[in-house]
Amino acid sequence: MNTLTELEDFMTTPSAELIADLVLIEGDILILGVGGKMGPTLAKMTKRAIDRAGLDKKVIGVSRFSSGSLQQELENFGIETIAADLLNDAQLQALPEVKNVIFMAGNKFGTAGNEHFTWAMNAYLPGRIAEKFKKSRIVAFSSGNVYPLTDVVNGNCSEETEPSPIGEYAQSCLGRERVLTNFSRANDTPMLLFRLNYAIDMRYGVLLEIARHVLEGKAIDLTMGSVNVIWQGDANEYAVRSLLHCETPPKIMNVTGPETISVRWLAEEFGTRFKKQPLFVNEEQQTSLLNNASKAHQLFGYPTVTLQQMVDMTAEWLANNGETYNKPTHFQERKGAF
Repeated sequence: MNTLTELEDFMTTPSAELIADLVLIEGDILILGVGGKMGPTLAKMTKRAIDRAGLDKKVIGVSRFSSGSLQQELENFGIETIAADLLNDAQLQALPEVKNVIFMAGNKFGTAGNEHFTWAMNAYLPGRIAEKFKKSRIVAFSSGNVYPLTDVVNGNCSEETEPSPIGEYAQSCLGRERVLTNFSRANDTPMLLFRLNYAIDMRYGVLLEIARHVLEGKAIDLTMGSVNVIWQGDANEYAVRSLLHCETPPKIMNVTGPETISVRWLAEEFGTRFKKQPLFVNEEQQTSLLNNASKAHQLFGYPTVTLQQMVDMTAEWLANNGETYNKPTHFQERKGAF
C-alpha cells in the first residue's frame, strides 16, 4: 500500500457484517465532527456499505469545513455535508432531525492553556446535542483516558472499572459521559459511549510515532511501556454497528485491539524492518493506560487488521515517504497534560 488512494480504498471497504447491520438500522445517519482524523473514512465506509446494500439511506456529515477541500471530497463521494459550528446554537438547531447520530466532535490537543474551550466542546456541547437529538440513537465517541493507569501485569480496564481521569482533558471526557447519561435518562434517548484508544492509520498514530523515531534515530521514551491500538477502519466499523446497541441509560463500550503491546517490542520490530537499532530512554513503569475491549470483540468480532499487518504497513508507508499528519498522540503522557 503506497498511495493515499490505496489506503482509503482499503480503509473504507465495508465488511459483510457492516452491510447486514445497516439493513437493520432504520433512518439516515448524521456524523457530527466529520472533519476529524476518523470522520472522513467513517463516512465513506458507511456510504459504500449503504450503496452495496442498495439502501435508500443518507449519510450526512457536519463540520466547520473552514479550510481545505474535504467538503467537496465528501460531496463527490455522495455524502451530504453541512457546514456548521456546533457551538453556535442557531446553527446546531438548524440541523435536520435524523434517527441516527454519531457524535465525534470534541477537543483534546491544545487543552493546556485553553481548558475552557475543551470543557465547552467535551462537556457543554454534549448536553446541547442530546437535547437537539433527543429522539435519535446516539453513538458518542469518548476516550479510554477516563480510566486510571492500570497495572500492566494484573489486568486492563474493563467497562466495570471505576473512572479516575487524570488531567483536564480526561476529566472533560468523563464530563461528556455524565452529561449524556443525564439526558439519556431524562429523555429516554438510547446512547452508546464509545471509549476508544488508540485508532491508527498510516498517516498518524502510536505505531507511526514509534516507527518514525526508530527510522530517524531518536530515543523512545519507555515510561508508558505498553499500549493498545486498533486499525481505524475496524474502529469506524464498530462505531457504525454500535447504532444497533444503544441503550438507556447509555451502554459503555471499550474499543481497541486485543493485545497489550510492549512499546519496546514495537520499536524492535520496526528496528528489524529498517535495519536500525532502536534507542530508548527511561524504564517501563508498572502501570499504563490500557483498555480491555473483549465485550466489543464479542459483539463485532476481532479486528480484521492484525497487529503484524499494521506494523508491516506502517514500516512500508514510512519507507516509501507516504503522507503523514503532524498530529502526535502524546501516548507517553502520564499526567494528562494535552
